[in-house]
Amino acid sequence: MIEGANRTNTALYGHADQSPLDSEEFLPHRRGRFIVAYFNGTPIGCGGYRAHHDDASGSTAEIKRMYVEPDARRQGLARTILARLEADARSDGYHAVILDTGSKQHAAHNLYENCGYTRTDGFGLYRDKPGNRAYLKTFTLPT
Repeated sequence: MIEGANRTNTALYGHADQSPLDSEEFLPHRRGRFIVAYFNGTPIGCGGYRAHHDDASGSTAEIKRMYVEPDARRQGLARTILARLEADARSDGYHAVILDTGSKQHAAHNLYENCGYTRTDGFGLYRDKPGNRAYLKTFTLPT
């Protein structure tokens, strides 16, 4: 799955996503998750979250490596994966999720905006890159 995401980014931007990742960050005891969606035993989509490095309070999760194979797109799978990641992040005690994507990924912009995300300041490796689009969603906490 990650290879597919890397191919997409390379086609759009000339290189794969260069954000440093450590698979350990996605383990439950580190308050992270990574999920893969399958159809007939074949992986067709993925995404994960980890603790957001720029939030010392530990209340924000960072969504990483959202990807759906081209033949599986436009069927709601990305929305389903995103909803699952958000639900799991809430269960892990996060109060918000943040992510970034590139300026050429228009379908991703539409997805995030339609799912209640708002544009926010850039962060991490791509903080000051003109093509960076960062999004934030704050969860409504129960009263």
